[in-house]
Amino acid sequence: MSSKAKLAFFVFLGALFFAPLSGHAQQALTPEQRAQLQLELSQVEAEAAAAKEQLTQAQGQSASLSRDIAILDAKIKTAQLNIKAKNLLIQTLGNDITDKQKHIDNLEAHISKGKQTLADLLRKTNELDQHSLSELLLSQSTVSGFFKDVDTFQSVQEGLKSTFENLRDDEATTQSEKETLDARRTTESDARHAILVEQANIQTAQAQKKTLLTVSKGNEKSYSAVLTQKQARAAQIRSALFALSGTKAIPFGDALNFANSVSRVTGVQPAFLLAILKQETNIGANVGTCYLTNTTDGSGINSKNNTAVSNVMKPGRDVQPFIAITQSLGLDYKTMPISCPQSIGYGGGMGPAQFIASTWALFVGRLTQALGVATPNPWRPADAFMAAGLYLEDLGAGSTSYTTQKNAACKYYSGKSCTSANGSSSYGASVMALADKIQTEQINPLQGL
Repeated sequence: MSSKAKLAFFVFLGALFFAPLSGHAQQALTPEQRAQLQLELSQVEAEAAAAKEQLTQAQGQSASLSRDIAILDAKIKTAQLNIKAKNLLIQTLGNDITDKQKHIDNLEAHISKGKQTLADLLRKTNELDQHSLSELLLSQSTVSGFFKDVDTFQSVQEGLKSTFENLRDDEATTQSEKETLDARRTTESDARHAILVEQANIQTAQAQKKTLLTVSKGNEKSYSAVLTQKQARAAQIRSALFALSGTKAIPFGDALNFANSVSRVTGVQPAFLLAILKQETNIGANVGTCYLTNTTDGSGINSKNNTAVSNVMKPGRDVQPFIAITQSLGLDYKTMPISCPQSIGYGGGMGPAQFIASTWALFVGRLTQALGVATPNPWRPADAFMAAGLYLEDLGAGSTSYTTQKNAACKYYSGKSCTSANGSSSYGASVMALADKIQTEQINPLQGL
């Protein structure tokens, strides 16, 4: 094949590989089927909202056997409708996810072939660049032959430009498609987690209903014993101590009140906030409590064994803000507990929320406004709860999405979303498991659910 023919062939390849791709792969669902699914989803969501309203109304009635059974019936119906809605959502998402993945695979294959063609075009352009104009002219037996080669060279240059532009556009489209796919997979994952939670709620409600129906075969006097038992259990939950890092434990009832106040300001769910604080306390119990003794290098001592510890606080970043915080509260920085360093980095976490001093300083203005206090105190539970809530709100935890909350937990711990690479994923998973446990075993019983 002549040089001119080869060049023309490569230009053809560039046009072939980078021709615009057709739209997404044929969808498994027809537009009519998709519209029907969407209609069913809307109807089920409306029914779920009505069932939830019935539940709220039943909860507002005076305690009685019939009232408690009505609450459980409404709860079961609400959970069942929520499961149905989530399954419909998963059905529509599953089709979209398959379609998106096929389109991404096509785009990536297209880009891979195009890059090879681009490399071939660049090599051919380089070959032509190695010859001078006079060499090209002398190599042709006719003037018309020379101009044909010049035209071919210009075609190659135009092909290169077009190839670069198409490659850039395809890569941008691929990135956009991947982001959309990730969002849909996240929504599907959240829906599956919600189904598991609702299934557990149904099992609990059905067991409680069975107990009440057994009581109803006797009389209302038998119900009084059940009510007394429930009230005793609620009192036990409220009085149980909720351990906190860097300060004394407080009754769970107080902790829940603080978390509810934070939720009204930030939208962060109480169970999730309590799980974050419990996780931080668990870490603090393992790491220990330290005191800052050297303001120059940030070293101190471990209160557990009274041994010297380096990197208790980072000098230049946290020491001076820490001293300022303690002075503003009339406290002695040498006697205020802070977290010891872990295997790497620095310690210096203050109180239940485990904020380092430089971060706490960033929230003082917002805390003053939210709490109505002149000087927020990181060791005071109410202040620490609000600080954690505001920070988690900034990290996206105001959402009820399982994935969003888990990522917020990981960011609270490491500054990054949950990945196995940065080691924060286990922290996020632990927080979410704690949140589910706190909700079902402590908060729900207090709400009569």
